[in-house]
Amino acid sequence: MLTLPKNVWLLTAGLALFMSLSVFVIFLGGIIGQNLAPMDSLSTLPVALLVVGTASFIIPINRIMSHLGRRQTFLGVCIYTLVIITLAITALNIQSFYLFCTATFLFGVTTATMNQFRFAAIESVDHHLSATATSAVLVGGLISAYLGPEIAILGQDLFSTQFVGSFALLSLSFIMAFTLLWFYQPYAVASENHSSSGRSLHTIVKQRVFIIAMSSSAIGYVVMSYIMTATPMSMHVIDGFSLEHTKFVIQSHVIAMFLPSLFTPWIVKLLGLSKMMLIGVLLYFVCIAIALSGHALNNYWVALILLGLGWNFLFIGGTSLLPNSYIDAEKFKVQSVNDFLIFSLQAIASLSAGWFVFNFGWEVVLLSVVPLLIAQFILLFWWLKVKT
Repeated sequence: MLTLPKNVWLLTAGLALFMSLSVFVIFLGGIIGQNLAPMDSLSTLPVALLVVGTASFIIPINRIMSHLGRRQTFLGVCIYTLVIITLAITALNIQSFYLFCTATFLFGVTTATMNQFRFAAIESVDHHLSATATSAVLVGGLISAYLGPEIAILGQDLFSTQFVGSFALLSLSFIMAFTLLWFYQPYAVASENHSSSGRSLHTIVKQRVFIIAMSSSAIGYVVMSYIMTATPMSMHVIDGFSLEHTKFVIQSHVIAMFLPSLFTPWIVKLLGLSKMMLIGVLLYFVCIAIALSGHALNNYWVALILLGLGWNFLFIGGTSLLPNSYIDAEKFKVQSVNDFLIFSLQAIASLSAGWFVFNFGWEVVLLSVVPLLIAQFILLFWWLKVKT
């Protein structure tokens, strides 16, 4: 990893700062929502709208990048995010649930941009280093796992309105991100605005490799987001665990999402992408079994760690496999469709999480994802057999 170019490490730092926003909103969104929402079942709406916003803005952000380039888009979104943070602060000051929801939806521009960091890293290295570059950038998530919740806790009582100070401190992350990404220099890429823009999307998405790559990333994200969004509500609101205990579980989960990235090159070399993704599905099954066995702190903690590990294996595997489905001239449209599908499904999962946990309970949330995992396991097992 140490031989990777400067671009990759700038993107790693940038991802850490960008992702601190998403971890921050996941940690606080449901709690703020529970304080402001007209009914408990709407408490997770701010978190869900972050995901809806991500899905909504993926294609526009990719189109902007194809015209302006990655660097200019990254810098512009840093400034944009500072404006939306101000909107969130205004919502807290006037205690407006729906304005706060609007702000978290508009943060979707930030998270949609953040999801392009991994592709920018892949473009900065030779093809055989794509998994290494992806895992290196995702190491930035380790920093965000600490940074997001700590900013939330540190700033919660700085002003008379709770959590206004948290958002004020969050703005510093994007000032730092702007400064770092100023030095990012993307490589020249083929334009997609000319007649030779590659195959049609219909042809590309029918490829087996695209289906496996997209479904692995999508199932990884859907199951992870669904359970993670429900966790603070189940722990803090329903089971009565403290905010500190809830923070500890969420931080541990996010660390588990990104810590394996330090070892991904070795894991891929040892197992290959297909077996790594199969293990990711198995980790999800173990996560569900442990979470179903009780509501103790350790049940939540171990289950959420396994949830993070499973996500890492599925998402890095799918992301690393995706470039095998397109040529350079097709990349923006394929990346757009891939991420749009992933985050649209994730948005549905996040929107459902609060309603399911309040109306049916934690156990139903866990059991409802089992059919998806079985289907993905069968698909990956078939892919492994076809390849061998």
